[in-house]
Amino acid sequence: MTAHANPLSDLLNAKGVLLADGATGTSLFAMGLEAGEAPELWNEARPENITKLHQDFVDAGADIILTNSFGGTRHRLKLHHAQDRVHELNRRAAEIARAVADKAPRKVITAGSVGPTGELLVPLGAMTYEDAVDAFVEQIEGLKAGGAEVAWIETMSSPDEIRAAAEAAVKVGLPYVYTGSFDTAGKTMMGLHPKDIHAVAGDIGDGPVATGANCGVGASDILSSLLDMTESNPAAAIIVKGNCGIPEFRGSEIYYSGTPPLMADYARLARDAGARIIGGCCGTSCEHLAAMRVALDTYVPGERPTVETIVERIGPLRNKTANEAPAAPARERAGRRRG
Repeated sequence: MTAHANPLSDLLNAKGVLLADGATGTSLFAMGLEAGEAPELWNEARPENITKLHQDFVDAGADIILTNSFGGTRHRLKLHHAQDRVHELNRRAAEIARAVADKAPRKVITAGSVGPTGELLVPLGAMTYEDAVDAFVEQIEGLKAGGAEVAWIETMSSPDEIRAAAEAAVKVGLPYVYTGSFDTAGKTMMGLHPKDIHAVAGDIGDGPVATGANCGVGASDILSSLLDMTESNPAAAIIVKGNCGIPEFRGSEIYYSGTPPLMADYARLARDAGARIIGGCCGTSCEHLAAMRVALDTYVPGERPTVETIVERIGPLRNKTANEAPAAPARERAGRRRG
């Protein structure tokens, strides 16, 4: 699956298993980001906060840090009247992360975060495939100019949008990974089954360095998706970047139930299930990540878990699994996700 050498492949080959970072959004909200505010604007307005975000994750043991650019396409930025600043905001996102990575005491990968555009592709919406490729090229060019080493395509639900982003990465000259969000009865909102993730863009360029899942609903659910992904292609390098335990509403606030010990156990189970890149999404702080680092560093191989084992150790599934669920409706979420 991994073709030509690149920094992410090299580090994966050297270390075997990598720890990705935690939640961007949760961390920035804790620093004062307002609901509805674009995190990407902080790359210029409050770069010291973004530096701290990355530094905290590196200090906690992350091998991979994701740039603050999840909503960095023109389609997302136009909601904040910043659609003409795509290149500079993404470049700054990558420069800030790369500066932190370059002074780390070990190799740390700077991954350029590329989230969904929030638009629906033809025939469900107005955006053509070519428009999507162009938008992702514009974003990824900025990320590459700032020093990103890999395009990290994440939280996707549409296979066509994954392909468009992968094609853009190849055009720009960056290796790429991609992850789906299996948040609708065990599949993506557009009906993609976890076992089918590998084939979505395997023919584009040299193929992905890694594929997998992020976000979704809870840590147990993403581990269930992981079992499907590793079963369908045991040789693939698979990413799992799950939310911190189970999200629960407390009044108007979302609270994540995961403790550092629970997320450490999640990391061990992910390793037992065959993941090669393990991180956290919404709710995952540097304290959670530090516990996951220790869990991976002291890892003792266990049996491949069953769904029952996952539920027993991490907590109940929030959704049906993909194998027992009906097909998802053909519609896609347009809202912002991640962290």
